Amino acid sequence: MLIFHYSTRFHELFPQASHVPFSFPGGNYRVLLFFTISGFAIFFTLDRIGSVADFVVNRFARLYPAYLVAMLVTLSIEYLAHATQLLIGPGAILANFTMLQGFAFLPEVDGAYWTLTVEIAFYACMIGLWKFAGLKHLEPLLLLWLGVRWLYALWPDMPERIIMLLVLRYLPFFVIGMLSYRVWAGRRSWRQQAPYAALALASVATMETWDVTIVACILLASFAALIAGRLHILRIRPLIWLGGISYSFYLIHQHVGFVVMLELAKAGYSPWIGFFAAFAVALTLGTLINRVVERPAGEAILAWWKRRRALQPAAVQPA
Repeated sequence: MLIFHYSTRFHELFPQASHVPFSFPGGNYRVLLFFTISGFAIFFTLDRIGSVADFVVNRFARLYPAYLVAMLVTLSIEYLAHATQLLIGPGAILANFTMLQGFAFLPEVDGAYWTLTVEIAFYACMIGLWKFAGLKHLEPLLLLWLGVRWLYALWPDMPERIIMLLVLRYLPFFVIGMLSYRVWAGRRSWRQQAPYAALALASVATMETWDVTIVACILLASFAALIAGRLHILRIRPLIWLGGISYSFYLIHQHVGFVVMLELAKAGYSPWIGFFAAFAVALTLGTLINRVVERPAGEAILAWWKRRRALQPAAVQPA
């Protein structure tokens, strides 16, 4: 994703600036991996909660502290550098503090934040399923959900907010992750999941381009290999470390990197120096936000919530 943004996207936004002599359009596929992982990982939260409030606090602790700091750092750097092409209006900035700006069709402080709108909609759908239908018989519900996606294909004028709230554009990738988790957790076999996986792939094949269909097949095969213990390369320490800081790194990398590359280009430096300097700055800031904000703040919020929940039964007992 970073290579895509620093090569292809940077040149699209700033054609007048010197840039590295290559393009990496395939970086857009990385977000499909992100959504597939999210479909898999959502159950690590859903399997531990006892209420909707537990879920909301858990997701808030996971997402918001790092998001808030990354947004403030990004805004500060943009204003200091007078990067007017990247700045948005004060009303949109205020909306970004809620993380819900996408649902109001307002611009993001950083273009990378659009995926958070999709994530939040997915969380809302999943906690709704957990609360009102239960997850014991998840697969038939996923079949109905995919059916709504085909309805979207037949109804081009479906209201955009319905499409957003039901994550219809990216649903098959979340489904691939969810089906994979159920196998990994020992609740289903791949033989049982095969019809649903085939329908998820069919949903992609009938509504997306051929390259996205290939990506969906690769992702399904990769998760199957991972569950079978065949992707030993993912155990390499640098990859584990990058995975640990990936959220903070993702939040901070795009606009901050653009500013670094623009400033170095103005100073006459090679675009390669700008490219690697932007990567180094984003990696450093992402690591700092992860270590100083994301982890400790998330742990503190969850600890506070655990203490609060522990006091609730005592509070209702008669004196």
